[in-house]
Amino acid sequence: MTMASITEAPEALLRKDSIVDDCTKRLVVVVDPESHNGNVEYKRQVSASNPSRLRTLTTQMSFRMDEGHGRCIYRIGVEDNGCHSLLSYDQVAESARILEYLARSLNAIVVERKMIQNEVMWNAATGEPERCTADAIAVDEAPILGDAMGNPVDIISESKEDGHVLNKEEGIYTRAELTIHRIETHLLDPSPMQLKSKSSHSDAAKSDKPVEHKEEEKVAPASEEKFSVSETMSARNIRIAVVGNVDAGKSTLIGTLTTSCLDDGRGKSRTAIMKHRHEIESGRTSTATTHLMGFRSSGQPIAGRDQIRANKRKGEDEIARESYRVITLMDLAGHEKYLKTTIHGVSSGFSDYALILVNARQPPTHMTAHHLNLCCSFGIPVLVIFTKVDGCPEHAFQSCKQDVMKMLRSPEVARKPFMIRNDNDIETVMDKLHTLAPMIETSCVSGAGIDLLQKMLFALPKRRKHENKLNRDFEFLVEDIFNVPGVGAVVSGFVNAGELTVGGSCHVLVGPTDDGTFVKTVAKSAHIARINTSHVTAGQSACLALSMNKDMRKKLRRGMVVVKTNPTSTLQFDAEICVLKGDSTTIRRSYQAFVHILNVRQSAFAREIEIVNHFATGAPHAYKDLEEEGCIVLRPGSRAKVRFEFAKRPEYIRAGMRMLFRDGRVRGVGIVTGIPTTD
Repeated sequence: MTMASITEAPEALLRKDSIVDDCTKRLVVVVDPESHNGNVEYKRQVSASNPSRLRTLTTQMSFRMDEGHGRCIYRIGVEDNGCHSLLSYDQVAESARILEYLARSLNAIVVERKMIQNEVMWNAATGEPERCTADAIAVDEAPILGDAMGNPVDIISESKEDGHVLNKEEGIYTRAELTIHRIETHLLDPSPMQLKSKSSHSDAAKSDKPVEHKEEEKVAPASEEKFSVSETMSARNIRIAVVGNVDAGKSTLIGTLTTSCLDDGRGKSRTAIMKHRHEIESGRTSTATTHLMGFRSSGQPIAGRDQIRANKRKGEDEIARESYRVITLMDLAGHEKYLKTTIHGVSSGFSDYALILVNARQPPTHMTAHHLNLCCSFGIPVLVIFTKVDGCPEHAFQSCKQDVMKMLRSPEVARKPFMIRNDNDIETVMDKLHTLAPMIETSCVSGAGIDLLQKMLFALPKRRKHENKLNRDFEFLVEDIFNVPGVGAVVSGFVNAGELTVGGSCHVLVGPTDDGTFVKTVAKSAHIARINTSHVTAGQSACLALSMNKDMRKKLRRGMVVVKTNPTSTLQFDAEICVLKGDSTTIRRSYQAFVHILNVRQSAFAREIEIVNHFATGAPHAYKDLEEEGCIVLRPGSRAKVRFEFAKRPEYIRAGMRMLFRDGRVRGVGIVTGIPTTD
């Protein structure tokens, strides 16, 4: 052994003894041990060390509030095993301050802040701390951020009336209890607090070039009117499909609206919302994705970024909780290569409205006309958005505008263009959206027209009345399937009708499988906008966790439904169709096309064709001579009743569903009229 190691050994032993002594001091039990579940969280001490740690703490607080249905309790200065942490008042008060700011970032407030002292005293004789319950005092303190409106809170504490005063000197062991309550309506808190100061917030805002908004006005608390997340995501959720030609700026516009930050002209906004790596590299969207944009009741947009999260986007759960009205923007592909993905997105998206984006620097293309006709064939009101108007030559913009107006006036679209220039124009078009096509000029780089577009989106009325379908049988359309570790099979989709309360006794049927049967299972839990819930209702996009074994999970596929009663599947269905005008199309018996019926996508054959009064529908004059040897031929503009038969497997189809069929391009639309009965 060297001389250096001999001299270092006593120091190492002293450090080891100090660690042991520090651990043995924290052996005074004051509360029960912490539970992994429930709404109670124990913290020895909290420090704002780095943004990553703050994000973890915020996620943990959100979980505890979800466990307590919007209410949680934080015990500061307590170990996980329930022992006292032996901290001073200043250390506990600083931890409580950080947690209060974190609560405000989640749109929650501290309703009770209690400091407890003299619960543990140092025994000089034994050299160890001891519990002294007889001398313990609990003093209520006012939250440092005040109430929901930021007003100071007056605390009348029984301990203060008895003459009990907190001792803030070093060595007086203190612990705290915070009761945090989530505000169900954002009206009580128009501007959630940030952990950073106002000066740092403004500096960051300047660097990110946020979209300029008017100064928010504080709203009086509406105690008599509270809005739940479930109601916001159904009755006040407007779904808007965003379509247009490639490079029209669809993803960029959605990124600018949802993040509240302007684009830099090099893909900053679209990168924030794109899903796949190849989309970020090429700048072209290939999948259908949804993004939430929230509004307060005053029409003020919810900021999409939170400074407490190191300049990252807010989650869907935060936007849903803070918003009075939610706009669901569906980003669809514009490239002709991904046309079938766009058609499915429009068919199954239950869109209230559609934004047709047009690049102002070049004339509209055939894909713009195709997307416009697609939305009009589904009866979706359209809004035309001219993008990239900054730096656009005036003659190019005027030429583009004239071409778009010509497309809108065509017989296939039959819309009258109307340019939106101010708030009065927005009020003018609100009740005429089925005959008018509002047009707005925007730029995601300069911010021109963005504020006007946001006002237009907030003013749009809800077109689909899903609340009228609550008394129908539960019907959940499956759009995607996941296998979550620790949870099992999870299906995401749209609640088309009825309502469902999930739990251990919630038995549902999933199908149809390849042989047309339905699988019986249990819906264990549900999520809406990443928020855990026990009840889903018509008009909501939700996720359901199903109790399934490995063999049952293999049978799951997109296009299925989750129902409670009356499961039906069929290979054949009757529909009344209309062949779209445009490209030359000839449809006769055994014609094969790809059929879209809500979330169902499958190839089908035309087995029987029956003419529908072609004299009243303006069919071609030669139509009467097209019946040869019992064969009926349909041409563009014709109407007929057709019996289709799926080529691969049975599907869940019922009368009243809107359908679309294509063979490359969209050839026709129609409505399912009935299901033939099998003898």
